[in-house]
Formats: sequence, C-alpha cells, structure tokens
Amino acid sequence: MVFSPSKVPSPEDFSRIQGQKLRLLLRYLNTHSPFYREFFSKHRIDIRTIKQVGDLSAIPFTTKDDLQQRNDDFLCVNRENVAEYMATSGTLGKPVTIALTRKDLERLATNEYQSFLCSGGKAGEIYQLMVTLDKQFMAGMAYYSGLRKLGAGIIRIGLGAPTLHLEAILRLKPTCLVSVPSFLLKMTLFAKEQGINLNTTSVRKGICIGENIRNPDFSLNTLGKRIRESWNINLLSTYASTEMQTAFTECPQMRGGHLQPELLILEVLDDNGQPVSPYVPGEVVITTLGVEGMPLLRYRTGDICMFYDEPCPCGRSSLRLSPVIGRKQQMIKFKGTTFYPPALFDLLDQIREVADYAVEIYTNEVGLDEVLLNLVLVNQAVDSDQAIKKFLHDKLKVTPHIKLVSPPEMQKIQFPANTRKAIRWIDRRV
Repeated sequence: MVFSPSKVPSPEDFSRIQGQKLRLLLRYLNTHSPFYREFFSKHRIDIRTIKQVGDLSAIPFTTKDDLQQRNDDFLCVNRENVAEYMATSGTLGKPVTIALTRKDLERLATNEYQSFLCSGGKAGEIYQLMVTLDKQFMAGMAYYSGLRKLGAGIIRIGLGAPTLHLEAILRLKPTCLVSVPSFLLKMTLFAKEQGINLNTTSVRKGICIGENIRNPDFSLNTLGKRIRESWNINLLSTYASTEMQTAFTECPQMRGGHLQPELLILEVLDDNGQPVSPYVPGEVVITTLGVEGMPLLRYRTGDICMFYDEPCPCGRSSLRLSPVIGRKQQMIKFKGTTFYPPALFDLLDQIREVADYAVEIYTNEVGLDEVLLNLVLVNQAVDSDQAIKKFLHDKLKVTPHIKLVSPPEMQKIQFPANTRKAIRWIDRRV
C-alpha cells in the first residue's frame, strides 16, 4: 500500500486500517510466535478483546531484554523460509538477530521507497550510499532496496575515507547523499583542506541517518549548522531501528519524521506507561504491522522523542516524530547534573578546536557516573583542553575528564572489531 500526499487517507482511515492489521497481527502471533503465545497465556490476555489501537494498553510491554534472552522464540516461520538475517548494532548490550522473510524484504523496500518519496526523491536522481551494506546492517539493505524500487541511480561506496567519496562525487555527480551527518562534516573539512568548493558539486540533498541534525523545534542543531556553513545542501533527518523495520523520514518541510501508519503503530508514553501529549517527551513504543518473520508487539525502544499531530504543510496527516532527545538507558547523572548524550554531543560540535570525539561513561569506586571525553583536536600542537573544560563547565555546570588522542587512536576507539558504524558513546557502567 503506497500513498502520495494527494491521496493520503485521513486519520480516521488510518485508525481503521491499523485496527484491522492489529487484529491480524494478534492472531498471527498467537499461532506462530513461541514467545507471544506464552506471553499471552502468562498475562491472561484474551486477544479477542484487543480490537483497536486504544486497546493496546491492556498488553504489557516487550523489552530489549526479552529479545536478547529469547531471541529465537520470536521467530514465527521455519528457518528455511528466512531470506536474510540482520542484526542490531549492540549499542545497549549484545546484538539481536532479526530474521526476515522474502515478504519482509519487500516490506522493507516499500518502507524505504515511501521514505525516499516523502523526502522528495524521484526516479532518475543519483544517490551515493555512504553506509555499509554488509555486516548484517539492515539500514544499508533498506536504502539500496528502496532506491531500486524508486528507480534512482545508486553509487555504492559504503564506509570509506572522505577522499573516496569526494572522488565519486566529482566523477559520477550524485544529486543526493545518504550518510551519517558527522561524516558529512568530515567531508567539508577534507574538501576545505583540498581547496574544493563543495557548493560547486552536483549534490543538493543529504539524507542523514543515525545522528541528530535538528532540535525538537525543527531548527538545525550545531552539527547541522556546521555542515551547512560549508555545504549549502538540504539536510533531511530520519529515525529508525533494526527492530521496527520501518523509518520515520522528514519531508522537504523539515518538520519531523513522518510515521507510516500502515507499517507501524506508534505510542509515545510517560514513565507510567501513559500516553503523553504532543510536544511532550516520552518513550517511543512500537508495534510492527505486516512483518512475517519476527513481528514485535508494544516494543519499548528506550528512545525519548516528542510527537506532533497537526497536519504537515506537505499535505500528509500522519503523526511526526522529533529527533531523539535521549535514550532511557543512556541518561547520565554526573555530579548532580542529569543529561543525555545528544546534549553533550551538541556542545562538543560547537567547539571548533575539536575535530572528532567519543564519550566514555564508567562507574567510579563509589558507584557514581564518570564522564571521559576522548578528543581529537584540529591542531594537535595547541593545548586547548583547559579552554574546552571551561566551555563545558560553563554550559553543563560540571567538568568531564578529557583525554586528547590522535586520529589513529580515535579510529580504534570508534571502530572496534566488527563495528559497522562509528561509535561515539561507550557505556562502561556496571
């Protein structure tokens, strides 16, 4: 089911569609999922009483721990029917395998096809993929499949040095890049060193994944602003996870990532599990629709976002999500100050002397959080750590520990063995 803005169903139509798909999902899980069949029995849930999205509150949550501890019990098909095995990145513990059938792969392609349409994409454009397609990375597979469905040209480079991507941009002339935004910033710094004006290239748009480029009020954050200072391209953000097999993507209005209601049920809940109002932060809880291999019901992502329910100027009436404000398990309590990694990342992006960074959190001898910033400076000969400490103290009212490292050392920190994307947040708390 594919929608164009001029033919998008009303919220009432979507509610009806979601109700129908939810009832099908519950019957499917009760028949095919070892985990959920036991889950329904344990919690004495009569699935016949769950008829609409509003009835979901009667069902307990599924958690990351459930997936990690009973991964195989979520599989709803025989293994000979599994077409691809994907895996989460393991940011908050050991990776989780997500098995997809051929039908799921088609759903994944449709999801990303609709996402690219939402972002203003069209056939005939050329997209340069600056993300990996290997190492069981679902997003890379989704982008590639969605672009093929869109009819766009694709340049598959994956992870690589800025020089490889810049050479491809100059030679093959892509119109859009799909990348982690911090890598786009590295591209601007590299191009400046080479005396190349990126604004003279063919690139007009960047689809940004994995990191925030926008504040909850839709304005560009520091990272987004620094990219735009040197590269006047449109930056559109996305939000997704391997578990949800669905993406929230911004349209050219850039006012939050659009929900695809026919593929996902979205709940945004407070600490008591109650729905929050628009523009109020809450935890993202998702229920997948149309997934055959490993569907999820009321899955707690741990991500803190806000949602917006007013119609978008683009014509779509679906809910939209803000950038991720934080993750429940990543909240830092440091010397009486509480904050989430995105707030710290935004401050580090404001410091021009810092070329790259990785944040380590660990527990000290009395059981309290400690923060260590591994920093690469633009000019390694300049001892800027005291000025950086003062800036951070002025903004946070606390002073993290700082360790200056070389670019090769940072490469080892951000890319340990078998890592498919740069790690900027390392939680060593016990």
